[in-house]
Amino acid sequence: MLDALTSLDRFMAVYLIPVGWKVLGAIILWIVGSWLIRVIGNLSGRGMRAHKLDPTLVKYFDATIRVILKIVLVIAILSIFGIQTTSFVALIAAAGIAIGAAWGGLLANFAAGAFLIILRPFHVGEMISAAGITGDVREIGLFATTIDTVDNLCVVVGNNKILSDNIINYTRNPFRRVDLKAQLAHGVDPREAADRLMDRIKSIPNVVDTPQPSVEILEFNLAGPVLAVRPFCNNKDYWQVFFDTNKAIQEVCATAGYPAPSTNQVIYHKPLAT
Repeated sequence: MLDALTSLDRFMAVYLIPVGWKVLGAIILWIVGSWLIRVIGNLSGRGMRAHKLDPTLVKYFDATIRVILKIVLVIAILSIFGIQTTSFVALIAAAGIAIGAAWGGLLANFAAGAFLIILRPFHVGEMISAAGITGDVREIGLFATTIDTVDNLCVVVGNNKILSDNIINYTRNPFRRVDLKAQLAHGVDPREAADRLMDRIKSIPNVVDTPQPSVEILEFNLAGPVLAVRPFCNNKDYWQVFFDTNKAIQEVCATAGYPAPSTNQVIYHKPLAT
């Protein structure tokens, strides 16, 4: 019995207690290291914002710094357990080559993210349409871009998918055109209706004066003339101007007493020869 207790004490002294201290040290190092990474990330972000760097660059570099520091922290924790960090670094490099060969898309997304930062087709906060998604850019990350859609959904899209697609930037230009149509009935003078609509559209809030809105005859169909109603506005006011212009078309037609448009067809009946 005494020999068994002695062996247990020796096992605890030689193996269990040192391992326990290493585990405790690793936990403490992880907590302190994570706190330091947050502090360094916050300080670097404040410094870059203080120098008035672009928010896109700030978020991209902040994410890069945090990832690198996390890797350094993991290597430091592994060194506590006696794992040779040089071998671990070589293992990471070898694994990176293998993963890169197997998951080329991940590296493609990383490279595309760098090109998005360099070429800057859009910035954080701008409204874009790319890879089938339309919304405001929240963040350009290392591998993916986060977009908040107009219906308040958070969508994460791979950077390579965005870069390989057509990118529409709605915010970059100072104004945008609203395209609407006004269907008139037969017998309505299209020029008179266009003048009435032009006067009404100019009074809509947030419609810019330059370039001026336009109301022109677009086409003729079976129901009558069709007017192209095209005011201009800032992108942030697009939907307000869009709906207000629709209301203006209805109000002008109702005030002027224009009849409701309807298709007219003339059918000729030819009697059969007897």
